[in-house]
Amino acid sequence: MLKIAITQPHFIFQEASRIADLLEGDIDLLHLRKPEAKEEEVAHLIEAIPERYRGRIIIHNLHQLAIRYHLGGIHLNDKHPFPPKGYSGSISRSCHTLDEVKRYKEHCNYLFLSPIYNSISKQGYSSAFTREELTRAKEAGIIDHRVIALGGVTRESFSDLQQLGFGGGAMLGCIW
Repeated sequence: MLKIAITQPHFIFQEASRIADLLEGDIDLLHLRKPEAKEEEVAHLIEAIPERYRGRIIIHNLHQLAIRYHLGGIHLNDKHPFPPKGYSGSISRSCHTLDEVKRYKEHCNYLFLSPIYNSISKQGYSSAFTREELTRAKEAGIIDHRVIALGGVTRESFSDLQQLGFGGGAMLGCIW
């Protein structure tokens, strides 16, 4: 199963080093998400990460940096719903309903579905799905190896996610 880490939305102390440590460990991909940051700030962070890890970094917002630094892909959401013109690399997307998963799955390499569990990092962001809904979605082929669980995911929840048919989990609160 795919293990994904998502950065904090703000910059943290020795972040490049911490990102490298995660990618050296058991994290497969890192989603670089800095929604309020300036392009030069994010570029500076990317430049501080060893080049050998850049192909495993997926960037939110500032998609042009994926091309400049040969990153692993871009992530789309409601604020940034389209890839840059001419972009042909890996694309992921955030979804908050099963209907969104059905709508976007054919256009993306993988999708986040959230919140699966109660969020660790966002107070009051509770699970949006019952276990029965998730089981039915798995049986219907909506949840499969291309759907990544997000929201309250910890390393301990991966066996449960596998039973529910997810292709992996994305972690934020338990990582940082």
